[in-house]
Amino acid sequence: MAKTGTTTQGLRAAIERSGYYPTLVAEAVEAAVGGEPISSYLVHQETTFDANEVRRHVTVLVLTANRFIVSHTDEQAADNSSPSPYATTSTESVKLDRISSVVVSRVVANPESYTPGTLPREVVLTIGWGAVSRIDLEPAACGDPNCDADHGYTGNSTADDLSLRVSEAGDGPDTVRQTLVFAQALSEATAATGH
Repeated sequence: MAKTGTTTQGLRAAIERSGYYPTLVAEAVEAAVGGEPISSYLVHQETTFDANEVRRHVTVLVLTANRFIVSHTDEQAADNSSPSPYATTSTESVKLDRISSVVVSRVVANPESYTPGTLPREVVLTIGWGAVSRIDLEPAACGDPNCDADHGYTGNSTADDLSLRVSEAGDGPDTVRQTLVFAQALSEATAATGH
């Protein structure tokens, strides 16, 4: 389930509709936002299956005039550190000028007959701001098939601090649409900062 909008009251209502520890999630998000007006938001509640356990978690993305705020809340079963189930919620506030990439990957069915405005069946929103980078290395080689020299390594460094996947089948068409709306608002906001 994802909801998007532009008001504090709308954000609170979307968090409550997600049904996932709304009081805890709303308090954390509202504390991070402070008194700033909200430009856009997205609330995405997801259920995953981990071995024999069902786990739920919620991600809340908020855009203000100056910041991008990410909140993530997970629930955990009782374990050695806690005799009762517990939830962990975290928020991160990122200045818009720190966002280095906003990647929107769209999966469309029957691309040969695609018409503008048709919703993709899946969207992956990846946002990078330099907190987490992934480095993929592989041995470098030259064009000579008989060469056995050590050419070092080559690779790529990818910033992917946040990756959020929504699909029409799993989350519904409104969620896909709302993710695209938030992604466009974030992209436009980062462009306005001179990036």
